[in-house]
Amino acid sequence: MARPRRTLVSLEDTPYYHCVSRVVRKAFLCGFDKSTGDDYEHRREWVESRILELATIFAIDICAYAVMSNHLHVVLKVDADKAKNWSNKQVLEQWHKGFKGTLLTRKFVNGDKLESFELTTVKECITQYRERLTDISWFMRSLCEPIARKANREDNCTGRFWEGRFKSQALLDEAALLACMAYVDLNPVRANMAATPEKSDFTSIQRRIKSALKGEQPTELLDFVGNEKANMPNGLMFSVKDYLCLVEDTGRVMREDKRGAINSSTLHILDRLNIPEENWLKISTEFEALFKDAVGNLPALTQYCEHTDRKRRQGISSCQRWLAT
Repeated sequence: MARPRRTLVSLEDTPYYHCVSRVVRKAFLCGFDKSTGDDYEHRREWVESRILELATIFAIDICAYAVMSNHLHVVLKVDADKAKNWSNKQVLEQWHKGFKGTLLTRKFVNGDKLESFELTTVKECITQYRERLTDISWFMRSLCEPIARKANREDNCTGRFWEGRFKSQALLDEAALLACMAYVDLNPVRANMAATPEKSDFTSIQRRIKSALKGEQPTELLDFVGNEKANMPNGLMFSVKDYLCLVEDTGRVMREDKRGAINSSTLHILDRLNIPEENWLKISTEFEALFKDAVGNLPALTQYCEHTDRKRRQGISSCQRWLAT
């Protein structure tokens, strides 16, 4: 039996989650359907634009994403502190960017005078919206529903477009996060949809590479901020240069027509995380197959299971074998 989503997410243990949503009825999310001759490539832009739009609404950052032919991947970081620090007005302004709200919440934002009982109703809405703006289920719902409606109109049909539940994995430590991001970023290369990461359209890695060539980082994605230090800003604790080089090297090894190996100049990332090179190549190409549930080292996985009321540490053998950090 599927577990309720609230028992899969534990912000006490990690803010990072890998989410996957797949389409049904042999539908094509994107790409070219050889059996019918229909081309759905334009839908990739729908999905990518929606992902980046939601990052400006929710207190949830985008670490990585990839839009594939019949599914999508996103690696998310929930920024609960950001939502807590928003004022009541800011919460409503964020919510109104993507949703209608109510007549009373709009009057509150406009500074109109409200009666005491109306203010009570508004405050209840603010509490609810603040919680939803850090809710992964609301994020994925807000991503998938508009795409489903547009696709159904285009296909001139009704009914489900996506599977009933999206998959979510808790990423409990740096090694799990790094491996999952690389796995997502290299999806098109692994599927022979692109020869290199920079040619992988509608992926976070392509967006990061284009920005890096200008000496920048994309504003729509969570920044790489380097190794942990005092007064640490919000971001990924790796160097952007090291990460891009690591993904590029991994992609070259992955392709049978390209000879390559992990460059010694970027191996220090794996050394810091205590991941042998052969393990890295395995988990960065087979992450979903190897890890069916939460991913992380033994202490982190044990604590996560305690906080989510699990009697068994599912997937512990895979975590110990491939991510023995």
